[in-house]
Amino acid sequence: MKILQRIFDFYLNASIHVALAALAFIKITEIYFSLEASNSFYAFVFFGTITAYNFVKFAGVAKLHHRSLTDSLKVIQIFSLICFLALCFFAYQIPLETLLYFLPFGLLTLLYAIPFLSGFEKNLREIRHLKILVVALVWTAVTFVIPLLKENIVFNYTEVLLAIQRFLLIVVLVLPFEIRDLQYDKISLQTVPQKIGVPKTKRIGIILLIISLILEYLANTASTVKTPFMLFFFITLIFLMRSKINQPKYYSSFWVEAIPMFWYLLLLAFLQ
Repeated sequence: MKILQRIFDFYLNASIHVALAALAFIKITEIYFSLEASNSFYAFVFFGTITAYNFVKFAGVAKLHHRSLTDSLKVIQIFSLICFLALCFFAYQIPLETLLYFLPFGLLTLLYAIPFLSGFEKNLREIRHLKILVVALVWTAVTFVIPLLKENIVFNYTEVLLAIQRFLLIVVLVLPFEIRDLQYDKISLQTVPQKIGVPKTKRIGIILLIISLILEYLANTASTVKTPFMLFFFITLIFLMRSKINQPKYYSSFWVEAIPMFWYLLLLAFLQ
């Protein structure tokens, strides 16, 4: 059992789970627009997500404690290096134009972790109110905007509505993490729960979910995708309302992160 526990913790801590969530969002986008990317594109996003997340999570830790790193963190560092090399390999397999779409959001991710403001003491994450917006923007771009742009799809009425919807949904999915991290985040970050408290944060999440639901029915999408979205809506609502500061260990890091995968599986089930 201890071995299985270590494997599971590595799966979460090494950002494999979050990378699969990113792929699930991309597959959802493809289902909505009847697209299908190459395996190289999926691999690029998968390894890119792992590389980016582990860099953001562990770069500062490694810098401060490089001589006393735990064995698990050292393994994650090695794994991240392997993923970065795989990322470079698959970058050669996808068109240059597609890579250029990723470039500004890759830079944004770097600036999210690397201090470059106020005498190189602050990064984007430490700017008030910006953390959740940067995360939602990058995820929306990678999982919705770029998959459409690389297929030369013009952003019209439906595309714009669903892009806004994706942004709002990601904001909502980040809220349980912000509620969990309320006891750890610096006051200067001014996250949503810090600013308005947990109950009001949940109310804002509910409002954003309702707007997302309205956008789903305003968009010109197939009727077959609307029932899975309704189920996804209620699953997300339940997890948002049950969020609290002292969460079970895997509440956000596994269950909330898995919600896009549930949505994708629901779509597959209803489209068969």
